[in-house]
Amino acid sequence: MTATTRSASRLDAYLRLTRLNKPIGIFLVVWPMMWALWLAARGVPNPWVLFVFVVGAVLMRSAGCVMNDFADRRIDGHVKRTRARPLATGEVSAREALAVFAALSIAAFALVLTLNGLTIAYSIVGLGLAVLYPFTKRATHWPQMFLGAAFGWAVPMAFAAQAHHVPLGGWLLFVATLIWALTYDTFYAMVDRDDDLKIGVKSTAVLWGDNDRRNIAVIQVIFYALLVAVGISFALGWLYYLGLAGAVAMSIYHYRLTRHRDRDACFKAFMQHNYLGGVIFIGLALDLALG
Repeated sequence: MTATTRSASRLDAYLRLTRLNKPIGIFLVVWPMMWALWLAARGVPNPWVLFVFVVGAVLMRSAGCVMNDFADRRIDGHVKRTRARPLATGEVSAREALAVFAALSIAAFALVLTLNGLTIAYSIVGLGLAVLYPFTKRATHWPQMFLGAAFGWAVPMAFAAQAHHVPLGGWLLFVATLIWALTYDTFYAMVDRDDDLKIGVKSTAVLWGDNDRRNIAVIQVIFYALLVAVGISFALGWLYYLGLAGAVAMSIYHYRLTRHRDRDACFKAFMQHNYLGGVIFIGLALDLALG
């Protein structure tokens, strides 16, 4: 193997470790963050704040993936979907992974240091959630809730950076984002449920069993109710609610799509939450721009 080939192989391993080759997770962090920034600014936010948050989302989602693979390095090899991950195959060592996590976190924190004190303080909480989440699947059937808190923490941070405080509507949006993550990550966990049952990994998909789709439907109703409350709190208009109606239609489609709990169907429902988040943002942004 030539030096060029070895370098390309290492780069590929790091791309897979940070999941930069699979950007779906970045979008799932970015959409709620964009909802919050646009609400906090009542339109297009400060360009530097927007830059910091978009780049920070990429860095911290990548750091979270690294920590997740570090925590799961001894079990990923037993799961069909994850057995080729770099830590599971030995392409990347545990020490290397921790170094990559530290480098990404430091880079993200350096960006946050250009913002106000409240945002900096909130960023420390966000880092703690990113470190904690991967280990929760050993102790609780609710790791999806912790993922929601980790991903959703960008919401209060966005309000803090743009508006210098977090109003009640901002906290409602944070809770809605947490529930949204609980929804899509349960679909994701349904893909791995058979493997997780064999190796003892906990998730809402394992906990809920045959009630999984029913429970997802219930929490989706709560999610949309919270988004209506957000709309009322910020005095949003009909374009915002039209976006919500489009998202509801997508959720109904996902419910029908996963009726047989087929792995591919559950994974498709998970992936399409990127479009669902985008539909909500388009409705919100248009309403603020034209209303």
